[in-house]
Amino acid sequence: MSIPKEPDPAKLVISLFMNNKDIFDAVLPKLETLFGKIDIISNWFDFDYTDYYYKEMGEPLFRKVVVFKELIHQSDLAQIKENTNQLEKEWTTAGLNRSLNIDPGYLLLSRFILATGKDYSHRIYIGRGIYADLTLIYKKGGFKSLEWTYPDYASSEMLGFLQDVRAKYADNLKQFKENQ
Repeated sequence: MSIPKEPDPAKLVISLFMNNKDIFDAVLPKLETLFGKIDIISNWFDFDYTDYYYKEMGEPLFRKVVVFKELIHQSDLAQIKENTNQLEKEWTTAGLNRSLNIDPGYLLLSRFILATGKDYSHRIYIGRGIYADLTLIYKKGGFKSLEWTYPDYASSEMLGFLQDVRAKYADNLKQFKENQ
C-alpha cells in the first residue's frame, strides 16, 4: 500500500510571448502582484517555431520567461492558470485578438509541467477546466523533450535556461526542507 504524502513545493515558471516587447514592462508588475517577487527573468527568445499565433497576434513574436522566488503548492497550478487567463484578457482587443499569451507552469527536480485548457492524451485534468502537460523530464543530467513537447520548449536556449532555473530550485528546495 502506498502512503500519501505532501509533494515537494514547485518553482513557478511563467512564459509570456507577445508581438510588442513593451507589453512585458506593463504586465510584469501585475505578475508580481499576483505571484510575488521575481527570482529570474530570461533574455528575449524569438518565438518563431510556429506560425500558429500569427493570424491572431501578428508577427514577429517574442518570448520572456519569468521565475518567481516563492515556491508554490503543485495543486495551485489550475488557479494560477485562471489568473493568467484573466490577465491575458486585459491585452485582448474587441476583435478578440490577443497581444499577449501567458503560459504558467512549474519546475521540479524531475520534470517541467505546463498548464493548459486543452485536453489531450498525455495531459492530466487538475480541476477548474485546466490540464497539466508533462512537457519535459529530467534524466541523465538534463531536461529531455517528449514526443509531444512543443519545439520552443525543446530548444537548446530554453533547455539551458530551465537548467539554470533547476539549479536555483534545488537550492530553494534544500532551504525549504531545512526550515521545516
